[in-house]
Amino acid sequence: MNGHDGSQPTRRAFLQRAWNGFAALPVCHLLAGGDGAGRGAQVRHHAPRAKSVIFLYMDGGPSGHDLFDYKPRLVAEHGKPFPLPKEPTQFNDAGDTLGPCAKFAQRGASGQWISDLLPQLAGQADRLCVVRSMVADFSEHTNANYFLHTGHGLQGRPGMGAWIAYGLGCEADDLPAYVVLNGGLIPPGGIDCFHSSFLPAHSQGSVFQMRGDAVANIAPRERDPQRQRRKLQFGRALDEAARRRQGPEPAIDAAVANAELAFRMQAAVPELTSLRGESPALQAMYGCDDGYEPTRTFGRQCLLARRLVERGVRFVQLTCADTRHDRWDQHGDLPRGLADNCRMVDRPIAALLADLDARGLLDETIVLWGGEFGRTPFAQGGSGRDHNPFGFTMWMAGGGFRAGHSHGATDDYGYKAVVDPVTVHDLHATILWQLGIDHERMTYRFGGRDLRLTDVYGTVQRSLLA
Repeated sequence: MNGHDGSQPTRRAFLQRAWNGFAALPVCHLLAGGDGAGRGAQVRHHAPRAKSVIFLYMDGGPSGHDLFDYKPRLVAEHGKPFPLPKEPTQFNDAGDTLGPCAKFAQRGASGQWISDLLPQLAGQADRLCVVRSMVADFSEHTNANYFLHTGHGLQGRPGMGAWIAYGLGCEADDLPAYVVLNGGLIPPGGIDCFHSSFLPAHSQGSVFQMRGDAVANIAPRERDPQRQRRKLQFGRALDEAARRRQGPEPAIDAAVANAELAFRMQAAVPELTSLRGESPALQAMYGCDDGYEPTRTFGRQCLLARRLVERGVRFVQLTCADTRHDRWDQHGDLPRGLADNCRMVDRPIAALLADLDARGLLDETIVLWGGEFGRTPFAQGGSGRDHNPFGFTMWMAGGGFRAGHSHGATDDYGYKAVVDPVTVHDLHATILWQLGIDHERMTYRFGGRDLRLTDVYGTVQRSLLA
C-alpha cells in the first residue's frame, strides 16, 4: 500500500484503494445472507417433536396453592396452626395454615384443577401438561433464577435458551436464535440469566424492549443505504484481514456475525414488531386493547412470541410487566397481588395457546410456564406466602407433551413433592429431548471439562410425553 514514491498513503487514498481491492470481497457474502454463524452447531440426536420454545417466565415464584395445586386440607384448616415441621424460610414471620385465596374447579374433559383467578386459561385446560411436583435447589431469588435458567446456582453458565440456540441455531437469517421479550422486569440475577457464557456469542439472548425501539440503536444512522452497506463491507474487510494474519479468532468471528445480523435486523425487526398485519380481532383476543396496562404489554409480548417462532426463532422468553406488586413474590397482600398478576397473563396466554393451535404451530412449539420456585402453604405476615422450592407447579403445552395430563403430587398441604418429583435438571433434559437433543451428548469443552446444561444430572421424563 505504499505510494509510487515509496511514501505511506493518506487515509483517504488507503480507503479508496482498499475499496477497489479486498474490501469488495464480502459483497457476495453479504448478499447471500451471512456465513451461517447464527445457524448453530446443528445438533440432532434423534427426530425432534418440537422446533422452538416459548418460556412464559413468572418472575418471583407464583403460588401453586392458589392457581393449580388444589388442596382441600388447606381450605379446611385455614387459620389453624400448621401441623408439619417447617423448613427454614427466607423470612422469620411464618404463621398459620393459609388456604387458597380463590375457588378451584376441575376444568375441561381432563378435569385439571385450575383456580378462578385464571378463567381464560381454564378454557385451555385440555392442552396443558401440569407438573405439580417440581423441586429446586435454592430458595433465594438470584440463585434460584440462575439454577432455573442455567442449571447452575451461581453466575457464569449459559442459559437454557443459549444452549438451544447453540445447538439448533435459527431458521431465519435476519433474527437471533434466542430472543428475550422484556415486559419491564429483568429477574434477579440480571441478564446473566440469558447469557451465552463460554458458548459462541451468537447464542446469547437478545433483549427486545416493549417500549420505544425494540432493539437499541437498530435504526440505521446513515440515510443512504448504500453508504451504510459500504461501511459494513469495509469493516468486514478489516476483520477478514485480521483473520488472515492471526488465524481463526472466535471474538472476531462473533463481531463479524453480529454486525451482519444487526444489518439484516434493521429491516426485519420493524416489520416483526409492527402489529399492523394482525387483525384487530386477534389483537383484542390477546388483550392488546385491554384496559389494564400490564395486560396490554403481556398480550403484545405473547403475540410477538408467536410471530417470532413463526419466523424460525428457537427460544423466546417473556418477562413480566410491572403490576406494582414486586412480581409474583407475594410476601404480603397475596389476594390483591396475585389477582393483578393473573389479570396480566390470563387472557394473553390463553390466546397464545389457541392461536398457535389454530395455525398448526402448537404441535411444534413447547410453551413452558412457571417461576423459580413456589410458595409456602402457611402464611407469612398473615396475608402472604414465603418461598418454597420443595414442591411447586409448572406446566407445558404443545411440542409433544401430553395434553390434559397431571403429573406428580405434593403432600396434603402442598408443601413438598411426594409423588414423582421432577427436578430442574429433569425439566431441561426433557425439553432438549423434545427438540431432538440428548442432554448427555450435547457438550461444550471449556476449562478442561465437557460441560452441559444438565451438569451430571437429569433424566428425561417420558411420562410427560405423548
